Amino acid sequence: MLLILTTLILGLVILVWSADRFVIGASATASILGVSTLVVGILVVGIGTSAPEMLVSAMAAADGQSGLSVGNALGSNITNIALILGLTALYIPLRVQSKLITREIPLLLLVMLGGYFLLRDGELGFTDGCILLGGFLAVVLRQLWEAKHSRGDALEAEYAEEIPKDMSLPVALGWLLVGLILLMASARMLVWSAVELAQIFGVSDLVIGLTVVAIGTSLPELAASVAAARKGEHDIAIGNVIGSNLFNLLGVMALPGVIAPGAIDMAIVDRDYPLMLMLTAGFYLVAFGPRRAPEIRRYEGGLLLTVYLGYLAYLLVDTGAISF
Repeated sequence: MLLILTTLILGLVILVWSADRFVIGASATASILGVSTLVVGILVVGIGTSAPEMLVSAMAAADGQSGLSVGNALGSNITNIALILGLTALYIPLRVQSKLITREIPLLLLVMLGGYFLLRDGELGFTDGCILLGGFLAVVLRQLWEAKHSRGDALEAEYAEEIPKDMSLPVALGWLLVGLILLMASARMLVWSAVELAQIFGVSDLVIGLTVVAIGTSLPELAASVAAARKGEHDIAIGNVIGSNLFNLLGVMALPGVIAPGAIDMAIVDRDYPLMLMLTAGFYLVAFGPRRAPEIRRYEGGLLLTVYLGYLAYLLVDTGAISF
């Protein structure tokens, strides 16, 4: 038990640090090679912060732990909206100025509805995985187009402040390689310890994926959002979450379908997916509803956080992980 917990904690620490190094190396490399600021910010950083989820889900699916893989994708999205945006807004109210972000949330809701349609039969098959990967490619191409045709957006100025400017190409490539290697190693540690914990406590790998692994792989987004909010870069704080959720649904959730297609736990369709949809729709209405400036206030952040804690409590009681 001590070895499992040590591996889990060490894996999470390395995961967060290596994800940060990977994103810094990737963004600096792309910037040095002449890639535009918005492309670097939206795509390179967006995919980079989702790299932990992608690696963990791929490894879990390859090990036959599809519940852990799917749970990681959905759990990370729930965590991103309710925990990360909740905590960040509770700390600093978030005001949105970027038009790009306001256009991304309806797209996210549309992707969520499409994902629900694919999963409602209780199967995540190979065809489903390919459809999701096709959607991932389409979103990437769309975001490339948006980045090239949205000069002067508020998000561009914020990303310009964050992309490393004083890093040479060899150093940037070095951090990119080190980050990737440590990401893969820490993902392996996290998958092993998560599966062992599930067996010890007698809960499904889905529950572990929705909770421990989802929170762990979302830590890079939490660190990025809080740091951005402290600097007044509110669009980045929210954009990180929206972009990550898009990539999680299309890229991360596709992996178990492509690698290990098969049946899924119907609790995903009946319990977890509807909550993710409601949280995202609620976030959109709160932040961009009529007759108000685009903003997430402190009490609204507190409400998101309360919903998340209530969900965790319900999940643990409902699955028998804890009892009274």
